[in-house]
Amino acid sequence: MSDGVEGNDERRRTGDAAVPEPQGVPEPRPGEAEPAAEPEPATLVKTGAADRTEARAGAKADEPGTGEADDAAPDASGTPAEAPQDSPDAPDDPDDGSDGIRYERLPDPPPPILDGVRARPPAPPGLATLVAAAVTALLSGLLLGDGLAVNALILALPLAAAAWFAARQAGRRPRRSSLCWGAGGLALLAVPVWSDAEWPTLLAVLAAAGLGALALHGCRKWSGVLLAPLGLVLAVRRAVVWGWRGVRERTAGGEKDLGPLLRSVLVAVVLLVVFGGLFAAADQAFADLLGSLVPDVDGGSGVPWRLFLALLGLAAALAVAHTAAAPTRWDGLGPGPGRARGRVEWALPLVLLDLLFAAFVAVQAAVLLRGEDVVHAGNGLTYSEYAREGFWQLLFATVLTLAVISVAVRVAPRSGPRDRLLVRAVLGTLCLLTLVVVASAVRRMDLYMGEYGLTRLRLSVVAMELLLGVVVLLILAAGVFGARLLPRAVLASAAVAVLAFGLASPDKLIAKSNLAAHRDGRTLDLGYLSGLSADAVPALDRLDEPLRSCALRSIAVPDAPWYATSLSQARAHEILTARPVRDHPCRDILTDDIYPSVR
Repeated sequence: MSDGVEGNDERRRTGDAAVPEPQGVPEPRPGEAEPAAEPEPATLVKTGAADRTEARAGAKADEPGTGEADDAAPDASGTPAEAPQDSPDAPDDPDDGSDGIRYERLPDPPPPILDGVRARPPAPPGLATLVAAAVTALLSGLLLGDGLAVNALILALPLAAAAWFAARQAGRRPRRSSLCWGAGGLALLAVPVWSDAEWPTLLAVLAAAGLGALALHGCRKWSGVLLAPLGLVLAVRRAVVWGWRGVRERTAGGEKDLGPLLRSVLVAVVLLVVFGGLFAAADQAFADLLGSLVPDVDGGSGVPWRLFLALLGLAAALAVAHTAAAPTRWDGLGPGPGRARGRVEWALPLVLLDLLFAAFVAVQAAVLLRGEDVVHAGNGLTYSEYAREGFWQLLFATVLTLAVISVAVRVAPRSGPRDRLLVRAVLGTLCLLTLVVVASAVRRMDLYMGEYGLTRLRLSVVAMELLLGVVVLLILAAGVFGARLLPRAVLASAAVAVLAFGLASPDKLIAKSNLAAHRDGRTLDLGYLSGLSADAVPALDRLDEPLRSCALRSIAVPDAPWYATSLSQARAHEILTARPVRDHPCRDILTDDIYPSVR
């Protein structure tokens, strides 16, 4: 019998009360080392005898079958059999009321994916950061309910101030690259100030948000460039809690108590409202001036909508400030270089792809040199079939080529100078041939637009194809000078393209191009032109009546406040006020093509 069993028999003979031993941690025998400390309860789970039987089933080939107990069964005299030596969790006394529960260690959970890239939580925000966030919330509720124009640029200023104050409090100084990205984001917000068209404005605002996220995170790799905007969204919840902690600390009294400032602001608002209302009632000129400067919170947008915009602006300001104080290093999530392949395994598919591209380029040389003659000489070939369908295929081929290049770079052989020369030769040839494919696609769409005129879709896809061509050129440059700056160079080129696209006023270009083609003898789709934005009003204003009135009647130029009025809207409002549209029957004019003789 073991020492533990003999101790149990001695306690029964003397009549002493049995003291139950801690389950799973037996007393050390003489001469043995003390057992290790019990693991933390968070990593343990209780299992009964039946659970242990199920857990051990199939673990060993010689495990006892069903019906055999895991623990030692008592003999006929009531004395339990000796516990197995390799089971330290077996109870010393089964008569002490134990139900056979033991503890088993669970495997440690994997660490969260962002633990390695997320910075430590910053200290609660200071007074300057909280004031900048409050100003952003106030301006969002007052200015964003009527559209986007100058108000987008106005809101960017307190957002930038909140990020600056939070970064300085955390001891972080902005890099030159971050300042450049921030300046680029502010420049993109000039598009809604200039243009009235919704689609260039949306592109510009999204691009500005992307550049702002990159300025806050300071990323340099592809993973950081792509995930930085997502970081702002993921930071909202933590930023709101962070901001609340700062408010609680500032309202708890002390040297930087926020209470006096809040009371001062409240008193100032009450005084301005009372005396401003009295002066407005006393003088109509002052009332008109005050009405043009102060937003109308009782307008059609409604108070609940403005409150929602204010909360949205507050959350955005806190997220920006929190990211500036403790940015997530998304660069750490980027995939490492792939497993290098052998020269033949890597180069053979790409060389064959180069040959295929070369054959296509040889055929397309005729299109680039004699585009119109090729179309007219084809059997039943029209511009629509030749240009529109071929363009989309070539656009997809360009995108797929960029994907092939990105994968090929990761698995390229890199054992020595010969491998580097092979990679540059094969991928450089592919990039050069891709540039010819881009030129062919743009030429096809140029022929199509020359025959049928410009539209928003046609102009947008041509701009996208040109941007892809710029990306291919940047990849070629990276092969010569190194790829360290490639992600940021691609993003910068995309931002410049969006800025140029917005400032060029695409709707104005479309109207001018179609009117010029109409003067040269081609038909005019006035119904399509009447659906453009206020950017097209100066060009359409040159049409003769009744075409002018029919085209301008459907273009909405709202009488928005100054902060929600773009320069194009102001110019269009000026034109329509000086020469109002006339009442003409326009149904047939807007639904039929207008031939030059009708002008």
